[in-house]
Amino acid sequence: MTRIYIDADACPVKDETYRVAGRYKLSVAVVSNRMIVIPESPLIERVVVEAGPDVADDWIAEQAQEGDIVVTGDIPLAARCVEKGASVIDSKGKILDANSIGMALAMRNLMTDLRSAGMETPGGPSFSKTDRSRYLSALDTLVVRLRKPRFRIPVAP
Repeated sequence: MTRIYIDADACPVKDETYRVAGRYKLSVAVVSNRMIVIPESPLIERVVVEAGPDVADDWIAEQAQEGDIVVTGDIPLAARCVEKGASVIDSKGKILDANSIGMALAMRNLMTDLRSAGMETPGGPSFSKTDRSRYLSALDTLVVRLRKPRFRIPVAP
């Protein structure tokens, strides 16, 4: 059964995720290194990990498996989860999969290298109502897609 993992420390779409998860009766793990307020629901679990770099990311990457959904804007975490077969979506509704994660990692690494060399890089646009709407639609579509039985071609013995 599909489970949703939220990389929650800076996630602006937690409430939208709870709504979609509730509609489809999916469990949600809200993972952070500090206490975060969550709705009272048997479907929503708060996971507080130790403080430290990448501790929450490591926990999510260890737990996520094929058929799960990970909500994160962290590209290295996304790559780890995609490698395990999980579906990854960022807060603006962009799906990161095996076809797109390589380019996303390369761009992230390039921007990190440019910043460490002293170059000022432009920040992304601020989070908007359109982004929130796009996320809701993309997450709903992703859940529906994951719930459909997969057609497998029989292999001859």
